[in-house]
Amino acid sequence: MKRILQLVATRWLSRTPLGLAVLGAGWLIMRKRRRDQAADPRKETLRQPGRGSGNAPTWRGPSARGRKQATVRR
Repeated sequence: MKRILQLVATRWLSRTPLGLAVLGAGWLIMRKRRRDQAADPRKETLRQPGRGSGNAPTWRGPSARGRKQATVRR
C-alpha cells in the first residue's frame, strides 16, 4: 500500500517543475540518510519484517508446557 501511494504521489508531483524540485530534494535527502546508515557499523538494525533472524533456532526437545505431570504407580 505504501508503494502504491508513493507511486501516485510521485506521478502527481512530477507534472510540474516545482514538483520535480521537491522530488529531487527528497531523493537527495533519502540518499544521504541511507549512506549514513550504511556507514555506521555500530548501529545494530532491528529485525525487519520478512527477513530471517541472524541465528538459526535450536530444537531443545519436546515442550512440557500444557502437560500434566504423570504420577507413577507402583
